Amino acid sequence: MPFALLFSVFVVAACGLAYELIAAALSSYLVGDSVTQFSTIIGVYLFAMGVGSWLSRHVQRNLAATFVRVELLVGVLGGFSAAMLFWAFAWLTGPFLLLLYVLVFIVGVLVGLEIPIVMRLLEQQLRFKDLVSQVLSVDYLGALAVSLLFPLWLAPKLGMVRTALLFGLLNVAIALWTLWLFRHNIGRNRALWAQGALALLLVGAGFAGAGELSSVAESAMYEDRIVYTETTRYQRIVLTQWRDDLRLFLNGNLQFSSRDEYRYHEALVHPGLSTLPHARRVLVLGGGDGLAVREILKYPQIESITLIELDPAMPRLSQRHPLLRKLNGDAFNSPRVHVINTDAFSWLEQQQDAYDFIVVDFPDPTNYSVGKLYTNTFYRLAERALSAQGRMVVQSTSPLYGRAAFWTIAKTIESVGLQVQPYHALVPSFGEWGFVLAGRTPYQPPTQLPAHLRFLDAAAIPAMFQFPGDMVAVPVEVNRLDNQTLVRTFEHEWRQVLR
Repeated sequence: MPFALLFSVFVVAACGLAYELIAAALSSYLVGDSVTQFSTIIGVYLFAMGVGSWLSRHVQRNLAATFVRVELLVGVLGGFSAAMLFWAFAWLTGPFLLLLYVLVFIVGVLVGLEIPIVMRLLEQQLRFKDLVSQVLSVDYLGALAVSLLFPLWLAPKLGMVRTALLFGLLNVAIALWTLWLFRHNIGRNRALWAQGALALLLVGAGFAGAGELSSVAESAMYEDRIVYTETTRYQRIVLTQWRDDLRLFLNGNLQFSSRDEYRYHEALVHPGLSTLPHARRVLVLGGGDGLAVREILKYPQIESITLIELDPAMPRLSQRHPLLRKLNGDAFNSPRVHVINTDAFSWLEQQQDAYDFIVVDFPDPTNYSVGKLYTNTFYRLAERALSAQGRMVVQSTSPLYGRAAFWTIAKTIESVGLQVQPYHALVPSFGEWGFVLAGRTPYQPPTQLPAHLRFLDAAAIPAMFQFPGDMVAVPVEVNRLDNQTLVRTFEHEWRQVLR
């Protein structure tokens, strides 16, 4: 009996932490601001567990039956938590955060009840010091197991909805096992068996239909038909299509629309690369969709393009999916293109080669893990990889909607000793969008561009470096690794835009 109950502690501890991680990851994915979401979710969850532990003192009788009921409730609520949050975000955008924290609090209270009740069930069979040490050791072991499995296997392989339902099934299984263990005391309670069977049927059906649950909720989040989804260790990838408009979303954020992405990518690449007739080696950081590479391949003198992308799923999808292959011109099948799947920051730290043109095409700095790629430390590493006459271009968010964020990026690049030339272009899906060119020598706009561009011509480029009054430079700080002021600035500005 003690071993069986200690094993139950291991399972319920794993389940409890899993629900916490799922809620924090989902809120970060759906709402953004990962640091705030993880901090508040963990805080509310731990507080709720404390409330649950305090409430356990009022459980005087029928400890085993109470534990069974708690497990069934945790199994159902925790199991369906991810699906409920997806659905709430899709259809109840206003009260989503309220529902999120209410759900986290309720599950936390129930989880907080579990361990004290188990300890009281064991207190007749173990000495107090053994009871405390063994229960807490097993509890922490269960937490360690799921903390390792969640990012490495559960989230990327099963997805959030199916992962939550898997742990819900484990909670229900523990409830039924407890009924059997205490069959001489509560095993004849038909109501409990019926409740257990109903919970098992409900959560089991949810697990079997998890794909449909996710699809229905996700379809409501996107205006167009979803043609591809994938959850990786790093992000949620969604492709949508309406007529001839293909759109890519990463963690719910639009990355491009095929109707106007050419404006963005032509503006990203050609104002800089067309001034470098000597360029032979190009480095692309990010850009796993292959669209920037497509533009670079228009220069026959380029001998090699090295693309650094953290998530191998993105370039793999761009190389294999027929719609993306058509859009990027089958860029990843060019013998000139070499893909390395690793963290760009770490890769640059070890890099010794020099590149004639560097394209920095990361997502916007919505969280600190991306924000480190916009710091002076990162740009110092990029500057070191730049050849003597080379240039670097950085995707720099909107100078209209994220004015201070845009100029923070420009000032941060300038702080590492490079001359900067900020510019902008209109991309209808995003509005006015900004870029920063940087190099060691003064910039002169090109007089000639590759043939058959859809948006740019040489005559239009000088105007891109002129900023109207509502986009001119404002006083900003350098974005450093130890303060990441850019992330806070970006979130503040875009929150004002989205209100």
